[in-house]
This record gives sequence, structure tokens and C-alpha cells, in this order.
Amino acid sequence: MPAFPTYDATRLAALNAQADSILSVFAARGYNRVETSVLQPAEIFLDRAGEEIRRRTFVLTDPAGQELCLRPDLTIPACRMHLDQGGKFPARLCYNGLAFRHQPAEPDRPTQFFQAGAELLGFEDRAAAEKEVLTLTVEAMQAAGLGGFEMKLGDLALFGAFIDALDIAPQWRGRLKRHFWRAGYFEALLERLSQEQPSDAQRLLAHLGTLDEAEARPAFEGLMDMLGGVALGGRSREEIVDRLIEQAAEAATLRLDPKLAALIAKLLAVSGPAAEALAEIRSLTQSVGVRLDAPLGAMAARLQILNDLGVSPERLSFAARFGRNMEYYTGFVFELWSRDEEGPVQIAGGGRYDTLLEHLGASGPVTAVGFTIRTERVLAARKALAK
Repeated sequence: MPAFPTYDATRLAALNAQADSILSVFAARGYNRVETSVLQPAEIFLDRAGEEIRRRTFVLTDPAGQELCLRPDLTIPACRMHLDQGGKFPARLCYNGLAFRHQPAEPDRPTQFFQAGAELLGFEDRAAAEKEVLTLTVEAMQAAGLGGFEMKLGDLALFGAFIDALDIAPQWRGRLKRHFWRAGYFEALLERLSQEQPSDAQRLLAHLGTLDEAEARPAFEGLMDMLGGVALGGRSREEIVDRLIEQAAEAATLRLDPKLAALIAKLLAVSGPAAEALAEIRSLTQSVGVRLDAPLGAMAARLQILNDLGVSPERLSFAARFGRNMEYYTGFVFELWSRDEEGPVQIAGGGRYDTLLEHLGASGPVTAVGFTIRTERVLAARKALAK
């Protein structure tokens, strides 16, 4: 049975007071509060939110047949509303409202929760934008009365720069960068790309991959006809054929050098205190002739910003594999963790998502960075730390 939280007068008053403190920090920095609809087009979340959120989104169909969902997150609705209203850039948006997520693995967790957040859109000075968002995050925590938190940092752009510097087939680079944070799947992908002995199915795909698309498509469509009523898993026949063509082209190329696969795995295994992890990555990449001065320098600058804000080095960790669970992130990401009565709990998180707004309808790329706060978790952590 799903957990439906209730809010008695005392708890609601505490949440509202905490939210007012957080929103006052946003307002002081020039962020304009927006109120988005609870009901959203399901497509934008199913396309861009990532597998973890997709499977936990409440989806429904209205009487006209349109597929809708209860918003599982407020970042996408805020960005979409700004675009729909013809908003200009740069823009500073903030919000506080309910989000909804199915909890199949942990039915005792609430299916609805309050989420506050801020988004900085179209600010071209990337370093200045990230400094502003990090500052806003720490100030919001301080205003809420929670100083005891740790931060976990990552950077999808750092991994992307590493992959781009290696001798890897172009079509593989995109897949590796897109899926590197998916534990289990990524390891299987890396193993498949570097496999010494291809399976019979891979040999068939490799043969079909030598054909051009005009020849390959009828071959795969014929295969689909032979399979008859096979389940499509919610995908269209055309989507499956397109995916098979992509896999065939991949299988027809040379395999990934196992030494490169091992090097990629070694990089992604780096995790620990932030400064030490960055030093380990610098040593590893330089040992194979790869220089990542720009992304490593940018991360070092972020660490200095956090130190200046009073977040001590022992509270900062970095994981090369860390990419959060939202598919729209493109660069620097972070999470804040504290403890409630049950143990460690994530209280906030955010990062850079420079491709989302164009996907939502912007006329071109729009830089974007922001964060969200799980305010009920913040309240629970404050109570636990006060005991």
C-alpha cells in the first residue's frame, strides 16, 4: 500500500516556516517564484528524466486521450513554463511545491513530497553561474537551520572529455558517455564492446551492419515479420528497427581495445575525498598521455568556492562515476547528504543541464544550472541533529 503523508498543523507550520526561510534567500538573490501545474505532459518526463524517474512516474490518460503525469520533479515544469510564456534569458526561477513519485521498492516511503529549488537559465559565464548556485545552495541550508551536511560531487563533462581523448569509435563514444552512470548496464556495455569472441547473434548483426541503411532496414523488418507477435515492450516497430540498425553498425566496427576498456573502468572506480580523488584522476590520465586540465581545474575551483562558503574539505567527496539519476544532466552535479533518525538521507541535489531547454522547445542551446531541496527531509534531519 503506498504511503500517503499527512500534514498536521504543527508539522505543516514547521514546513511552511522553513520554506519561507529558503524562499527568502532565493528572493534576495533575484530569483522569481513560479507556480507550475501539477499535471504535466508525460512525454517530457519519459523522454528526459531518466530511467530511475520514468519507472516511478504516475502516468494517466485524460478523456481526450492525452497522456499526462503527476510532476515527479519541478525543474522540467519550471523550465517549460518559462519557455511557454516567452521568457527571456538570463532568467532566475525558484519554486516550492509538491512532487509525486511511485515507490515500488520502498512502499513505506511517501509518494508525494515537497520540493523547493532554484534554476539559473541562460547565464553564459559558466563558472560564475555555478558559483552562484553553490552559494545559493549553502545559504538555503543555513537559512533552513541545517549546517550539518556533506556534499558528493561529480562531473559528466570530465568523463566525456576523457572518452573524447581516447581512440574510440565515434558511435561508441556517445553511448559510453550517455550510460556511464548506469551501474551494471555500463559494465555489460563495456564488456560487450571489448569482447574477444562475438556471439552468433553479434556476428549476424556485424554482417547486417556492413549494409547501408536502405538495405538493412528491409532485412530487419523481415526479421520482425518472422518473429510475429513478439512483445515490443512499449516501443514502436520503427523504434525497434532503428535500434537494431544502430546495433548492427556498432557490431560491424572494430572492437574496443580491452586495455582501453580497463582504463575506463579504472577511471570510473575513482572515489573518495574530493581533493584526493582529483589528484588520482590527474595522475591516472597523465600516465596515458591524456590531459584533462580544463575539467579538473573547474572542479578544483568549485572546491575552493565551497571552502570559502565554510564547507570544509572533509565534508566533500568526489566520484568519477557519479552522474545523479536524471538523464538531462550534462556536466557538474552534486548532492547534499545529512542524517535523519533512520540514517543517511539525501536532502538536496542539482547540477548543470545545458541541453534540456532546447529539447523543451528553445530555439537553440541554453546554458542552465540549478538545484532542488527535499524540504521534509531537511526538517527531519534538523530534528535528528537537535537530539
